[in-house]
Amino acid sequence: MTSEVFRGQDQKQVQQTTRSHAMEEDIDVASRIEGLNGLSHECKPLEEITNGHSNHKPIMNGLVIGHNVKDHTNGSAPLRSLPISALKQNGLLQTLAAGDQPKPEDDKENVELEKARQEWEALEHTQPALTEDFNPTPLIPFNEALQYFQTTDLGDLLKNIQPTIRRTGLAAITHFLFGPPRLHRELLEERDLVFAIAQCPVDNSQTVHMRVLQTIYKKLIGSKLDCPRYGVHWESIGFQGTDPATDLRGTGFLGLMHTLYFVMDPETLPLARDIYKLSQHPTQNFPFSVMSINMTRIALQVLREEALSKECNRRQQVVGVLNEFYVATYLHLYQLWKTQQKTIADSGFVLKEVELFAKKNPKQMLRRLEVFLKERRAGGIPRGTSPDPVAQQPSPSLGERGAKAGTAQARKGKEMHFTGVCDLPPDMEGEARLI
Repeated sequence: MTSEVFRGQDQKQVQQTTRSHAMEEDIDVASRIEGLNGLSHECKPLEEITNGHSNHKPIMNGLVIGHNVKDHTNGSAPLRSLPISALKQNGLLQTLAAGDQPKPEDDKENVELEKARQEWEALEHTQPALTEDFNPTPLIPFNEALQYFQTTDLGDLLKNIQPTIRRTGLAAITHFLFGPPRLHRELLEERDLVFAIAQCPVDNSQTVHMRVLQTIYKKLIGSKLDCPRYGVHWESIGFQGTDPATDLRGTGFLGLMHTLYFVMDPETLPLARDIYKLSQHPTQNFPFSVMSINMTRIALQVLREEALSKECNRRQQVVGVLNEFYVATYLHLYQLWKTQQKTIADSGFVLKEVELFAKKNPKQMLRRLEVFLKERRAGGIPRGTSPDPVAQQPSPSLGERGAKAGTAQARKGKEMHFTGVCDLPPDMEGEARLI
């Protein structure tokens, strides 16, 4: 009897222990299911116990799920049958939805981002105000640029000029007795002005200086737009770098003034463009502006040696004579370069030959230019612009006297042939070069 009582008590303790383990297991399962796929699972135990085992089955959102149900952690079948109301009540979804709501700080950041985006878009659509598009620099005539220098104080530059060659001893006596006449006194001031301009550098702060550069570029290129002060575009008209001022060694601003006269005079502009076109030739190319500066250097030297004094006295002007002599010198080089098929490799030797001829024959140089321009006005082919010897003959429109003079000049020109590269004496090699 006593053993049966103890046995009954033991069975009750075993059943209570089993029930407590089952409840703990259900609680553990419920806690695990609670966060499954972010959904809330409601587990309700069933109070029926069969043979000491709990018949409790978890209920998830109204669905009974057995212990042997496989884990659907990837949002499979059980999740597809969930009603929308259940999803709305889900805590994780509510948290995510609440996180999407903009906070005051986020609103401020968004406003700043939107403002930055609008500023960037406005910057992309903003075009720089180009001077050449709205207010192009007007072309400047040669006389206007010359008047600027005539009214500018060049006293400091005048102190450093050397307008004539200083001769001493026998050379001075020979030049006085057999040399060219001296320049008239009333022309000395104009001559000194020329040499002062040759000492003047380019000044970016002077509007006239900038207009001269712009005019030269536009007239040669044929553009109506301004170009930047510095850049590789200057190389396209024959300067050696991005700044034309660095090429004006020995001639100063006078080198630009001569080019300005060349391109702004209606009579000489076609010749300037012909020379520029030849300078762009595939094999006979040369730097147009650098060569022009060399022509200015030669003209200055001839003026300094007083070889132009007679013509200046006759015309009672210096600037006009020097301008024409510059053009005549460039014309002489152009005819020589084109007819004899010269290349840049011959430039130094050609320049030396042109300089020697110009010093010895200044009057003939000016006469050739006069005839050349007259023939061009008449619509003929100017002499020296074609390799064909027939084209070198004088124009019959000049009259019988002019034809005879032209024929004699042509014969003389044949006798004065220019030496080739290999025939140049060795002592001239050091002097023959582009400045």
